[in-house]
Amino acid sequence: MSQDPNRGDEPNSRVAALAGLAVVAVLVLIGYYLVTTLRHQGQVEDCLMSGRTNCAPIEAPSTGR
Repeated sequence: MSQDPNRGDEPNSRVAALAGLAVVAVLVLIGYYLVTTLRHQGQVEDCLMSGRTNCAPIEAPSTGR
């Protein structure tokens, strides 16, 4: 039983590489979501710790001419 040296495991390695890329992409998205959520929570907490009671964002009225 001799194996053909020209026949590699390219299909398997490509599938594994794509699966790894998908896992990394999902982890990056989860990390981005966590960072933005924690940043927002930190801003609200800083506002509350400074003694304010209304820490909702202020929306400026749009000027329509």
